[in-house]
Amino acid sequence: MRAVKLIIESIVFASRALVINKVRTILSLLGITIGIFSIISVFTVFDSLEKEIKDEINSLGSNVLFIQKWPWMMGGSNYPWWKYINRPEPKMSEMHELLKRSNTLENATLLFRVSRTAYYRNNSMENIPVLAVSQDYNKVMKFDLQEGRYFTPTESKGGKNICIIGANVSKELFQGVDPIGKKIKLFGRKLQIIGVLKKEGKSVFGNPRDNYVLIPVNYALGMIDARNIGTTIIVKAKPGISNDQMRDEITGIMRSIRKLSPREEDNFAINETDIITKGFSQLFAVIATVGWIIGGFSLLVGGFGIANIMFVSVKERTNQIGIQKSLGAKRYFILFEFLFEAIFLSVIGGVIGLIIVYILTYFGESLVSFKLILSFWNIVLGLTVSAFIGLISGFIPSWNASRLNPVDAMRSNF
Repeated sequence: MRAVKLIIESIVFASRALVINKVRTILSLLGITIGIFSIISVFTVFDSLEKEIKDEINSLGSNVLFIQKWPWMMGGSNYPWWKYINRPEPKMSEMHELLKRSNTLENATLLFRVSRTAYYRNNSMENIPVLAVSQDYNKVMKFDLQEGRYFTPTESKGGKNICIIGANVSKELFQGVDPIGKKIKLFGRKLQIIGVLKKEGKSVFGNPRDNYVLIPVNYALGMIDARNIGTTIIVKAKPGISNDQMRDEITGIMRSIRKLSPREEDNFAINETDIITKGFSQLFAVIATVGWIIGGFSLLVGGFGIANIMFVSVKERTNQIGIQKSLGAKRYFILFEFLFEAIFLSVIGGVIGLIIVYILTYFGESLVSFKLILSFWNIVLGLTVSAFIGLISGFIPSWNASRLNPVDAMRSNF
């Protein structure tokens, strides 16, 4: 009960300080508010962005590997491109050999991407990503069809002039007309539409499949020289097979296919989404540190403001402290009374900062391509940091108050 009474009295005194000294208190709390806003807004933006990126990366599949000419690396000006420039691109024949020899692969697909302008009657879309894919692309990469169907094995093998279009392509070129069975013009030739991809929405990487056109890779190879474009073989593991097991086997098979001697380095790269995830995690860790540094200066200023309020509060209530101590109040009671007051004032500043962050997350989604979420843990962090700043800032004034001599304190005329 004494603890509850102590907290209630501290809140009452803190509230009174807010009412009586509005300007001084507001200015003092401004530092805490700005500091918490700076830190939590940074964490909110990048937690939301990190979640969106990880969701998109995970949508590629955690059990897939990408066989390419170029290895993936994050943070790039030191990328040793000269080591890889003369490597050969992955070929369709290599994909078939991998499937034939491997015991760990469930499916594989070869693909490459180019940009072209698509036409339908008087409508056109410029720089559409055209994705040329082999038959099992739909088994390796997850996507849904809104209407229509996927390529048949005969159509893929024969390189038939057909395509599947994204939701945005359908909307822009056909403007409400059912596109199934219609023909668009790509590469100077007409392709029949057999399917429309289900709308995926915004992408943090800036290019969702809503804007894509999918075509059989054998058809594309008749139009384009893929040797200078950049092909990728995507392989998917069988159930129960780890990426490390699949990587080890693929490495051996690829070296055999390309007839590399034991002393020769690999002339291919086996990439996985984990590389991207780790790279972004390192980036977010650096940004979080910067956020703490920026917010830390504001919190330091806010801490001095809280300390200033508490020194003034102790000075104004010196006589009252003397009376309390003469009536038997213990030192710890006086200490905790002022400490709780400092913590309460600091938490108010933190709450205001969190409210501002919440308002910005509510209205900020129209400015970014992902959903902003003020998480429960960021709220807890903001309140915890606020309370800690109040505790540190209020300790010395509270300690001084608890050490006052009751007789000298009662004689104070302030």
